[in-house]
Amino acid sequence: MKGISLACAALLLWVFAPVARAAEGAPTDQQIAGIVVTANQVDIDAGNLAKERAKSKEVKDFALRMITDHTGVNKQAAELVQRLGIKAEHSPTSESLKKGGDENLSKLKKLPESAFDRAYVGHEVAYHEQVLSAVDKTLIPNAKNPELKALLEKSRPVFESHLQHAKELEATLNKPAGAASGR
Repeated sequence: MKGISLACAALLLWVFAPVARAAEGAPTDQQIAGIVVTANQVDIDAGNLAKERAKSKEVKDFALRMITDHTGVNKQAAELVQRLGIKAEHSPTSESLKKGGDENLSKLKKLPESAFDRAYVGHEVAYHEQVLSAVDKTLIPNAKNPELKALLEKSRPVFESHLQHAKELEATLNKPAGAASGR
């Protein structure tokens, strides 16, 4: 029972954390740049681990796609902030993303090989849902610089395709062994 209460408390904290962040004020363009870079790096780090630990070729291929695509977005963000003469800044949101990414890596590293693929892909589904929500509700609406806003808008379909791919992969991984297809 105590474990359920802790789980409920953690869920409530996760659900209401965006409200608390909103009360702190809207992020600046520098903080948005920091959030974008951190969010992409979290996924790159998870992809690198999955590239090494995943059993399924499909999961390894997905991990490589995450590494490639998120590295590309970070490169574009770095070029943009350099061109604009601004510096990406840390914020409570970017720090929370980094901490969550480190915790995920730690959990994934401890999993037996048989559980890794499902855990990695399941996290990718949840993570991309959170990223898309942040892009739509916080980052794009608060970006003041038109080039930064355009980068976010251009990157959104990539994140959406990652989510769809992760969901399809998750469904495949969760299909019982030997299940007949098309029935």
